[in-house]
Amino acid sequence: MVERTSVAADGGLFGKGQPNTAYASYFVGESYLNPLVGQDVNVANVTFEPGCRNDWHIHHVTGQILLVTDGEGWYQEWGEQARKLVPGDVVYIAPEVKHWHGATRDSWFCHVAISAMVEGATSEWLEPVADEDYAKLD
Repeated sequence: MVERTSVAADGGLFGKGQPNTAYASYFVGESYLNPLVGQDVNVANVTFEPGCRNDWHIHHVTGQILLVTDGEGWYQEWGEQARKLVPGDVVYIAPEVKHWHGATRDSWFCHVAISAMVEGATSEWLEPVADEDYAKLD
């Protein structure tokens, strides 16, 4: 097991990568993307600064797997309570499930996102997570 002394600001185990400019309009706060694999399967390390989260979204045709590697974050499906995430947590997001994920207010957060690259697979970006709802998370 790898022991770490810093928490996520450096991108954790897989490195911070570059500012996530391609998807910045779907995030509140700054995120960073480090693509790891992009053939047959998309694997990328995503780093969120404290308070950063993505908008509600849906993956069509194929789902997604999140492997939490560093920091603390949140995952929430529409109509469900938010779930706090810590290193070692694994989240399976089924296709067609409306959800969001991101960092807690006080911690950087890293996860490896994995999704199959199949014909017709898209992400539908929806509304931002309401600030008042995010502020209620502890």
